[in-house]
Amino acid sequence: MSNPTYYTPAGGLPPQTQLLTDRAMFTDAYAVIPRGTMTDIVTSFLPFWSEARFWVIARPLSGFAETFSHYIAEVAPGGGSERPELDSNAQGVLFVTGGEVTLTVEGEPHILAEGGYAYLPAGCQWTLKNNSEELAKFHWIRKAYDAVDGLEKPEAFVANEKEIEPTWMPGTDKAWGTTRFVDPTDLRHDMHVTIVTFEPGGVIPFPETHVMEHGLYVLEGKAVYRLNQDWVEVEAGDYMWLRAFCPQACYAGGPGRFRYLLYKDVNRHMKLG
Repeated sequence: MSNPTYYTPAGGLPPQTQLLTDRAMFTDAYAVIPRGTMTDIVTSFLPFWSEARFWVIARPLSGFAETFSHYIAEVAPGGGSERPELDSNAQGVLFVTGGEVTLTVEGEPHILAEGGYAYLPAGCQWTLKNNSEELAKFHWIRKAYDAVDGLEKPEAFVANEKEIEPTWMPGTDKAWGTTRFVDPTDLRHDMHVTIVTFEPGGVIPFPETHVMEHGLYVLEGKAVYRLNQDWVEVEAGDYMWLRAFCPQACYAGGPGRFRYLLYKDVNRHMKLG
């Protein structure tokens, strides 16, 4: 696969002359947050982070995301945090889309550049610093860990997607594949964050309807995506949330490949109370 690209929000504000019509949608079954809505005035600041701001694109909310939160972080040179995560039950995934950061996990430093990925189990000690001279941008996905008696908690690790070959769906001639950072059979993990790739012309050829909640951030390209009963055009920088059982399908018409960062909850019994 050729070198990937990673769209990240640019911030700023549109001019007063811009039309207000956009593709933003919030429904009972799904939401679309287009890249044009991620301006300066919708960023958030978090405790114990310096020279950093965050676009919060998913959070636990009745009728919306139930299991996770998803931030896009922008950290200026010299910025970062010695106390980034304040919830001892929160696990996290970081995925770097611009610049580089120094991530220190349990005292061991790691340099994460574009394509860098880190899994941070609940309760681990970590810090993050931008020691470079350019902005660092990364995704931060958080989920409360659902511990199971008899299964040990997974350990922290770092990786880079550029060093992992996608797993191609059978019968697709490498038109549809998933870059996996965790073994799907490792039941210690209760969430998967992967990268899905469609080459031009690739499709999800049926309406997937399943129990996993989804968050999809488009890293590259454009496509038409089926969300419940609607077909919606999406492009690099857009975000989609799909509640459990929302039908989904995809047609990647090109001209380039279509790729997105995907969150889903996995490997746990359904809670009955």
